[in-house]
Amino acid sequence: MDFVAGAIGGVCGVAVGYPLDTVKVRIQTEAKYTGIWDCVRDTYHRERVRGFYRGLSLPVCTVSLVSSVSFGTYRHCLAHICRVRYGSADAKPAKTDITLSGFASGLVRVFLTSPTEVAKVRLQTQTQVQQRRRPSASGPSVPSAVPPTCPGPRFRGPLHCLATVAREEGLRGLYKGSSALLFRDGHSFATYFLSYAILCEWLTPTGQSRPDVSGVLVAGGCAGALAWAVATPMDVIKARLQADGQGRQRYRGLLHCVLTSVREEGPRVLFKGLLLNCCRAFPVNMVVFVAYEAVLRLTRGLLT
Repeated sequence: MDFVAGAIGGVCGVAVGYPLDTVKVRIQTEAKYTGIWDCVRDTYHRERVRGFYRGLSLPVCTVSLVSSVSFGTYRHCLAHICRVRYGSADAKPAKTDITLSGFASGLVRVFLTSPTEVAKVRLQTQTQVQQRRRPSASGPSVPSAVPPTCPGPRFRGPLHCLATVAREEGLRGLYKGSSALLFRDGHSFATYFLSYAILCEWLTPTGQSRPDVSGVLVAGGCAGALAWAVATPMDVIKARLQADGQGRQRYRGLLHCVLTSVREEGPRVLFKGLLLNCCRAFPVNMVVFVAYEAVLRLTRGLLT
């Protein structure tokens, strides 16, 4: 039932957090934005509300699978460790057991999320790419009887984006930035599940085995914010690697992207979107964990 509960929780989280995710990706990949509100105003001015939901359909379709695998892998890995170390899957795990299970969960999800992350980033940033491709107004003018037109979107949707990337860049294109994604998700999911377990322990009333709804809300929100605080540097690099490939390729790999970004924009570039990530993660993971725990309690009640 952990797989089902994780799937439902993941879908609820995407519904809450996707608009801020679009803003986050654009801030991380575009140097022209001075901050969160500048990006929000520019996106709304150019694309209205629809601009905040570019590429949403694919995450909605896949997040249930990814979230299901994440929570299911974590629980099954934790149960296996407890069975090996303590003789019972129901034994209370140590902090190291939780950390290792969370780390494993993060690594497993990379193989599922990398292609969808590539499509999401390309769709979220394609408006800016089109803008950069337009000829400069200060360049030499060429007489033409045909009036200049604004190019339409390169990708018509998530599936078209995936097919185009696979055709033009091959399988490697679909897994572009996966090295950064491995670094991001491994230690961030270890932080995610460990902090949630610790906070739940602190917030559980005396005489009870689990926290109440308010405790789950606080623990889930804080766990999400802490995980994204840890993940943001590699999230910036991941977004830049995945957006790179629209036009001339700029980065040769993970290390080159890190060095180039830091050299050109300073160390602060690695924390672009940190505040937005944490602000988005808190309500999203409140919803994720409340839905997850509610489904688990409901199924346990039906089975007993």
